[in-house]
Amino acid sequence: MPTGRRTIQDIVAQCKTWLEIGLDELGVALVVILVGVASFGLGRMSALGAARPAVTIADAPTQAQPPQIASGGLYVASRTGSAYYFPWCAGAGKIEPQNQRWFKSEESARAAGYRPAKNCDGLARLP
Repeated sequence: MPTGRRTIQDIVAQCKTWLEIGLDELGVALVVILVGVASFGLGRMSALGAARPAVTIADAPTQAQPPQIASGGLYVASRTGSAYYFPWCAGAGKIEPQNQRWFKSEESARAAGYRPAKNCDGLARLP
């Protein structure tokens, strides 16, 4: 074997030697550092858990009056629009009161030329 070349086995053996020496000298220090960091983290977590206030539902706000549904009907459309909504849908809230047109049934809204709103869940969809 030539003197200037090293084999893979020689390199692996040298790496193992360095690891054994390094773990012997640095292994204890590494274990002490890891235990210290873990202990600090666990202590910090227990301090944060104790500082949290208890959750209660006694302070929940209550409504004085439930919201009223308009007496005009179950469906609302805009005089200038082409779709009808349930009163609680987002689109219905954008209709000005003077432009609201109320219907008692979906059939009467369709007969007046309106279609179900696409963004109001629960309305019957036409094919």
